[in-house]
Order: sequence, then structure tokens, then C-alpha cells
Amino acid sequence: MKKIKITSNKGILFWITGLSGSGKTTIAKLVKKKISLRYGPTLLFSGDDLRKIFHLNKFDKKSRLSNGLKFSKFCKFITDQKINVIFAVVGMFHKVRNQNRKDIKNYIEIYIRSNIDDIISQKKKKIYKKFKKNIVGLDILAQLPRKPDIIIKNDFTKSVKILNQELEKSLKKIIIKK
Repeated sequence: MKKIKITSNKGILFWITGLSGSGKTTIAKLVKKKISLRYGPTLLFSGDDLRKIFHLNKFDKKSRLSNGLKFSKFCKFITDQKINVIFAVVGMFHKVRNQNRKDIKNYIEIYIRSNIDDIISQKKKKIYKKFKKNIVGLDILAQLPRKPDIIIKNDFTKSVKILNQELEKSLKKIIIKK
């Protein structure tokens, strides 16, 4: 794991990505308290939250990419005001994550790695049964993170509490305050 130097004049973006049903939002909710205590004011959003707020109702590949780029700009706007953001989003596009790395000073990419067959068999998300079109990992190719800062493997054999503890330990190891 490489160390990440955090500058104090910006907030931190904790970009938690993974397939729908991998546990991103659940883990994000658990880690929020520790992040707030350790690094200051922190907001938590999911991709679903921002879709509802901004009435983004299209799920095709082009719309998903466009939304991801907008979400990135939104997160930058907040972190530029010294507020941390935990953002749990499918966000499976290299272009979006590359934009984050380029534009956001304190960016930490966290990948919740899960097998789609496990997610479906565990019945973690109804979208896999309800819809057969415009689903990342099924008919939309997931561009999996190439070099995330942290990988948390969720094969559904550990509790989310344990996964959260793994994430907290990893964050503690890689973040260096300037």
C-alpha cells in the first residue's frame, strides 16, 4: 500500500466503488464516524442519493458516465471547502476515477471487490432480478479499478463490521497528514 499525503487546506474524498450490492453504502455508513473523528467534518452520499436529488433517471452507459463526471465535480466542490466526502458509487469508469485523481487533491479510492455471481446468489440487490438491461456487470462492462488505494474483498463470508474494521485499519496505514 502506498502512503497518501493529505493536505490540510482541502477535504478528503473517500471514493468507495464496487458493483451494485457489494456493500459500498453499508460500509460507508459504518466508517463515517471514524473518518469524522479523525479527519473532521464529513458528508456521506451514495450514487442513489445524488440520482434522487438531481433527478437523474437514465441508466444507460452514456448517462452513467455523464453522471459520474458530474458527481466527481460535485465532490471536488465540497472537498475544496475543507469538508470530507465519503461517496459510495458504482462508478465503474476509468475516465471518472482518472478525473478524480487529476482534479481532487486529497483523493482516496476504495474498491469493494465482489463477484457478481455471489451478489446475485446472496440476493443483495433486486436490480439483478428486476432488470436485465443497463446493469453494470451484466450488459454494461464494468471498468474495474486498476490501482485503487485500498481493496476490501467482500465474498459475503465476513460481517460488514469486520469489513469496516479492515477499511479503518487500511486508512490508518496509508494516510499521512502534512
